[in-house]
Amino acid sequence: MIEKRNEKTGEPVQGDKLDIRAEIARKTIHLSSISIPLIYCHISRSLALILLVPLFTGFLLIDLLKNVSELVSAWYHRSFGAMLRQHELQKEHVHLNGATCITLSALLLVLFFPKMIAIAAFSMVAVSDTIAALAGKSCGKHRFGHKSLEGSTAFLASSLLIVWIVPKLHMQAGIVMALTATVAEAFVIRIGGIKLDDNLTIPLASALSGLLCYSLFFPQLLPSLAFCR
Repeated sequence: MIEKRNEKTGEPVQGDKLDIRAEIARKTIHLSSISIPLIYCHISRSLALILLVPLFTGFLLIDLLKNVSELVSAWYHRSFGAMLRQHELQKEHVHLNGATCITLSALLLVLFFPKMIAIAAFSMVAVSDTIAALAGKSCGKHRFGHKSLEGSTAFLASSLLIVWIVPKLHMQAGIVMALTATVAEAFVIRIGGIKLDDNLTIPLASALSGLLCYSLFFPQLLPSLAFCR
């Protein structure tokens, strides 16, 4: 494993923490994924899948090749090394980076959830996760685990704004989605010792809670979620 070290002290950097400049660079790229729900709002599900399948396949191919090809690995770490978290720098184990996970989450949302739930859930991971990370980095003082109360508050506030803006989304279901996404962002989820990427856990947990809420309390409104307008 490549161990990140402090440039001034030479001591190992703990956890997945990046400095504020690297976090801004990473989250700027992350924020650009908001284009996915914005585009999906104006195209059909079938066209969205036509676009997302090759996009995800491309990211996945790079992820796999960087573990077996020295040429790809050298290019990957040279180009993105400063923005990678510690677990993404590991060469010993095959793992998916943030770009692969976020395109996978978009693909799963389009495949299995009504359009408006998918748009709201993905917008949270694109926008709210970015805001939370920057808030936590810049003013997070009350820590719990690797997160901060300030970051989680920023995530929840922006998520509530998103579900209020997304058309046709029932506000009660939207609040449930926002709260679920906030909890998913705040805590690290592991299965068998493997850390699940929050680019997957945030949108999928949020979408599942929204779909469950609609199925239980507003089943008559589910057909309306298939269209953005």
